[in-house]
Amino acid sequence: MSDKVEKSEAEWRAELTPEQFEILRRKGTEPAFSGELNTKKDAGVYRCAGCGAELFSSDTKFDSGTGWPSFYAPADPEAVRSEDDRSFLMHRTEVLCSSCEGHLGHVFEDGPNPTGMRYCINSAALKFEPGDE
Repeated sequence: MSDKVEKSEAEWRAELTPEQFEILRRKGTEPAFSGELNTKKDAGVYRCAGCGAELFSSDTKFDSGTGWPSFYAPADPEAVRSEDDRSFLMHRTEVLCSSCEGHLGHVFEDGPNPTGMRYCINSAALKFEPGDE
């Protein structure tokens, strides 16, 4: 796992688009079906839009029908971390980038085999890198 990435709010604002800043640094969510990566089917890797850490592989991406890119496992278990999210009068499990602590989305226990997990991730929190997977 890479070193921790720490930046000031001003540095994050300068490097991220307003949408990326709202999602990654303020725990926002893009509207369902609005993200450019939701229907992407190309082979490659999905990196954190904030720090470039490899988070997910196209090999684990699936169409969950929810309107956000969904994966059944991270590229490396240490690439992401989770914590309880009790906002909006709900109990969910938030997913964060382990390197920069950027908010990615949420994980649910209703995904496909082999893990049964659904990592529901904001497109704006990701950068796609084409590859030969």
